[in-house]
Amino acid sequence: MSNAALRLKNLAEQLLGAPLPVRLRAWDGSEAGPPGGPVLVVRNRRALRRLLWKPGELGLARAWVAGDLDVEGDLYDALDRMAGLIWERPEDETRSLVEALKEPRVRAAVRQLFRLAGPFPPPAPPGEEMRRHGRLHRHTKGSDRRAISHHYDVGNDFYELVLGTSMVYSCAYWDSPDGTLEDAQRDKLELVCRKLGLAPGQRLLDVGCGWGSMAIHAAREYGVSVVGITLSQEQAAYARKRVAEEGLTDRVEIRVQDYRDVRDGPFDAISSIGMAEHVGSARYLEYAEVLYGLLKPGGRLLNHQIGRRPQKDESTYEVDEFIDAYVFPDGELAPVGTTTGLLERAGFEVRDLEAIREHYALTLRRWVANLESDWAVAVQLTSPGRARIWRLYMAACALSFERNKIGVNQILAVKTPVSGEPGMPLRARTWN
Repeated sequence: MSNAALRLKNLAEQLLGAPLPVRLRAWDGSEAGPPGGPVLVVRNRRALRRLLWKPGELGLARAWVAGDLDVEGDLYDALDRMAGLIWERPEDETRSLVEALKEPRVRAAVRQLFRLAGPFPPPAPPGEEMRRHGRLHRHTKGSDRRAISHHYDVGNDFYELVLGTSMVYSCAYWDSPDGTLEDAQRDKLELVCRKLGLAPGQRLLDVGCGWGSMAIHAAREYGVSVVGITLSQEQAAYARKRVAEEGLTDRVEIRVQDYRDVRDGPFDAISSIGMAEHVGSARYLEYAEVLYGLLKPGGRLLNHQIGRRPQKDESTYEVDEFIDAYVFPDGELAPVGTTTGLLERAGFEVRDLEAIREHYALTLRRWVANLESDWAVAVQLTSPGRARIWRLYMAACALSFERNKIGVNQILAVKTPVSGEPGMPLRARTWN
């Protein structure tokens, strides 16, 4: 029997220029690589064809989603071991494929991989991949609606399984790693409401309202009237049902609406929790200006948003291929300094910034545990490929937060009146 695993290991190490950090098992049952720890399973030759056809993250993603690649053992451990070779290579060590192929050893390894992979071309991409035609029309109202539908309209029952009873799809706020997800999500909603200084009789706009949790909490606990907007039909239907069950239809309105189409301001406060990542860098100033225009003088915006670390050369920044194709199409992350600068250009006064990246790592690990504990049900509720996507992206993101590759920030910004009297407390974080 041929030892495909040993051949793969040797070729991979030639291409990477470093020892393979995980053990390999190939389609012929052979194994090679360091013993102990997780095992990267290459189930068939199709995995190689996908990787050779689209080298890098997209090829790996297609093989993973299709089930051609798998991990046995601790997924976090496997991703942690491989991060330095694939996802977190230093900027000055990354090279284009064209540059790499100038080296004879790399060309020889690639030729051997082509022979090992078998007949080309590879199969079509998995059905879960977002199909697009160029990037000239990103972040139009239509393209944003399609991107949001791709991510969120995959079944409310599936999201209930992953998110738990809180149905909040953003970073929770933990007292302790031993706390419950539901308590931590409630505490996050409470934190947002206090930062916004909500009081009975006020109007709140919840941008990207999801399944209605923030809108319901604010109306029930603080007596405000809420307009929640989302581009997801499934989210809106679910949120309206929850609002009715809570007896809050007189105070909460859920709309399927783009934030650019809201015309019934002004509002006393705006919450934007986990939505701004979808806006895009080209549209971000417009987003900030629209929200600024929807607030009353003295009104507050709580912008809860994931941010990335800045690069040495920002002009070379490229979106994550796996996330862009399978998770958040057209989503973009910016450094927090860029975000605060754009909010201030729009007219806001940034009054507070709280960085809570460790909280998101804890949240993601709970979501992964929920998914893994009911894996068979999750597959039935969506598809094997979709369940694999969510497991990989949430586990990888948890590690990225833990390793300070990305963070999450709550930015409190105020539409300060011309008089300069913002109505804010004299002592920071005495919100009301």
